[in-house]
Amino acid sequence: MDKLKLNKKRGLLEREEHDFVLRNPSEPELYRYLFSYDEIPKIAFNDRKVPMITPDEWWITDTTFRDGQQSTAPLTVKQIVDLYKLMSKLGGENGLIRATEFFLYSEKDRQAVRECMELGYKFPEITSWIRANDKDFALVKEMGIKETGILVSCSDYHIYKKMGLDRVKALDKYLGIVKGALSAGIIPRCHFEDITRADFYGFVVPFALKLMELSQEAGVPIKIRACDTLGYGVSFPGAALPRSVPGIIYGLNTYADVPPAYLEWHGHNDFYKAVNNATTAWLYGCSSVNCSLLGIGERTGNCPTEAMCIEYAQLKGTTNGMDLKAITEIAEYFENEIGYAIPPRTPFVGKAFNTTRAGIHADGLLKDEEIYNVFDTQKILGRKPLVSISNASGLAGIAYWINSYYGVPSEKSLLKSHPLCTFIKSRVDEEYAGGRNTVFGDGELDDMVRIYSQDLHKVLEDKLWQALEEYSE
Repeated sequence: MDKLKLNKKRGLLEREEHDFVLRNPSEPELYRYLFSYDEIPKIAFNDRKVPMITPDEWWITDTTFRDGQQSTAPLTVKQIVDLYKLMSKLGGENGLIRATEFFLYSEKDRQAVRECMELGYKFPEITSWIRANDKDFALVKEMGIKETGILVSCSDYHIYKKMGLDRVKALDKYLGIVKGALSAGIIPRCHFEDITRADFYGFVVPFALKLMELSQEAGVPIKIRACDTLGYGVSFPGAALPRSVPGIIYGLNTYADVPPAYLEWHGHNDFYKAVNNATTAWLYGCSSVNCSLLGIGERTGNCPTEAMCIEYAQLKGTTNGMDLKAITEIAEYFENEIGYAIPPRTPFVGKAFNTTRAGIHADGLLKDEEIYNVFDTQKILGRKPLVSISNASGLAGIAYWINSYYGVPSEKSLLKSHPLCTFIKSRVDEEYAGGRNTVFGDGELDDMVRIYSQDLHKVLEDKLWQALEEYSE
């Protein structure tokens, strides 16, 4: 029988036609028409569009010390603590980075948690990720951690093929684990692994409904992390489940009554969609997106924390207390202290993300950096736009490099017609004519300035701007 239900968010009566009963097929539903394995996965459409019901509040949670650390050399306790401090600085006092999760398996893991706790920061809240057994629940309680992540895989790939169960047995097992967490006084965060290959109406929604019933009975939030484990999620309007991110978030909100504040999106970047899918989850009813610093994580990685900080500012029109210059500090820490090599063109954190080699772009930067820079990267990230000098840089690129490298004030800037620029360009051209195929480093160009004129070099290096006029063209 059709039912009418008041959608409190939209203020409208809606007809509920679905009866979300757990289905328990004898054979797993593997969606072979989408995931044939010997072909590229397919994206299906049914043209069913769901509304954007955007939560009033968004935030970020972080998995750098859990999922992220599984893909890199193990971090030391000091490195974890230092990054935790920087993460807190980035998220700001309003807690835009609301929580982060830790392993508790080893003494090193537990020592890192203790030292982070001793800092007394309100944000990010320290949570854990454990194996679902009584011993680990006791450890979470002993450590004074209020919330823990629990793996509750929801696709038949995992239930039937990995765990050797059927859906009924898996559901019973999962509910028992969640009840165990509640009995221990711990807030459970249920990680719905592989949700983008799961039977949404035949398992995901019935399971989520049971969790919300338990939550109401216990008077404790039970959180759900929708995990796009292999990055299959898509954000296109009208895309069909199980790959539709709007469909997953809308369905959990509307059919399973999961409040936005209890819902979290965790996506991987296997198909270059991690940032877009996380943003889509925010827009369609999920308050929290789970990320890692620099996007580190298994295979292609997680959604980058810093990317979602920038997304937040774009969509909300405010940084809401975030210190975005901490993004640059985090990148420098990864490279200088951890030895992690960031691809140079990685947005916001790569050394060349706001660097150009093209002479025509450099000419625009020379006239007004706003022409070719995404925003005031110096003010917001502490990163001045740069140029790399190559055979394509031209006189404009060289002039911009001189003014940028030596910090020449705009009113004293050297123009591209200055003889120094002509001198350097002639030497650059000679090198490329001789077979060079790499860009010039700052040290090489600095040497060329010194060769041109040691006196001018001293003026530039010592920032003696009043004397600079003596060396004007």
